[in-house]
Amino acid sequence: MTTAGNTTTVPDRQATADPLQLIDVDHVRFYVGNAKQAAYFYAQCFGFRVDQVADLTTGERETASYLLTQGNIRILLTTGLQHDHPAQRHVQLYGDGVKDVALNVFDAEKAYERALSNGGNSAYEPVEYKDEHGTVVMAGIQTYGEVIHSFVSRHGEYHLPKVKQGGVFMPRFRKYEQFALNDYNEKNPCGLKYFDHCVGNVELGKMNEWVEWYENVLEFKLFKHFDDKDISTEYSALMSKVMSSGNHLVKMPINEPAEGKKKSQIQEFLDWHNHTPGVQHIAFRTDDELHSVAELRRRGVDFLQIPDSYYDIVWQRVEKTLKEHGHDSVREDHDRIRDLGILVDADDEGYLLQLFTKPLQDRPTLFFEIICRRGSQSFGKGNFKALFEALELEQEKRGNL
Repeated sequence: MTTAGNTTTVPDRQATADPLQLIDVDHVRFYVGNAKQAAYFYAQCFGFRVDQVADLTTGERETASYLLTQGNIRILLTTGLQHDHPAQRHVQLYGDGVKDVALNVFDAEKAYERALSNGGNSAYEPVEYKDEHGTVVMAGIQTYGEVIHSFVSRHGEYHLPKVKQGGVFMPRFRKYEQFALNDYNEKNPCGLKYFDHCVGNVELGKMNEWVEWYENVLEFKLFKHFDDKDISTEYSALMSKVMSSGNHLVKMPINEPAEGKKKSQIQEFLDWHNHTPGVQHIAFRTDDELHSVAELRRRGVDFLQIPDSYYDIVWQRVEKTLKEHGHDSVREDHDRIRDLGILVDADDEGYLLQLFTKPLQDRPTLFFEIICRRGSQSFGKGNFKALFEALELEQEKRGNL
């Protein structure tokens, strides 16, 4: 998913007649086994600010939720406080992972009704959270697996621009004070700015079904298409279609496995995600890939190991493409890119730098991507072979290839 950051021009609510016009990614909610400990992990390793909390101390009796922020990124870590809470069931079946990619809209109830009229299924009906400071309305629809999209509309002190400036997230949240890592992260930033895209893995033969779902229910359009000729190695392959909202604010690639000699990373994900589709990875945008990756490595983040042979051929390919389309050469230091193990790709619009973490938990499911765009709006097609070979080495170590 791509958000336009803090510089987005938001049209007046009365000026739009489209209930599904998206303003921003409101937040992404993870269901986790222990939100307090997970908050520490993401703060320490990825530089997130543990900004706010809603738990027993704020009157919340069902869940504990920690709001993490960095740039225009908002991640909500939620743990159920009772054994029968849906979050606890989710963690038992799938491990820690993404439950909700929440979208900020002008009117959550109207967006929800439009999605239902387009053929969507309800995850939960509109709910209003209200106190003397303002109102937040949320309503949810089901997408692939057990992932949902919540529509969120905010008013009063909970208006999204005020939340971006450090305001309280919603009723029953309070600022998380006196957390030493917040001061450390402010002085040692990782430079992650906002969500770039969110990738979903679905079963073999189901990609087009979910592409049609995004076209019909959320009124997205096809942005890019990659088949098994684009994304394959000697052993495995996959197919992918990238869905984008009408204003290109949100991008949601949908992957499915393809036939190969051995098991693809998509099938490995499904095997360890209880044979259920889900979010495979989230990409965070940075303006300085070298700084972000160096700082994340210093903090102990495990990235995929890119083979040295990749750098023997990448520059010729990338510089040729840039020259053909009249673009300047890659301005970042080439030796430093190699030292940090960063992938580089180019197309007719420019180039990009990207790197992928290893799985963030013991199950080989959710991981992060760190991406910097210098014009290119693609997804690193030229890197697919090198990336998948690196992934296959990790799969082989796990006994899952």
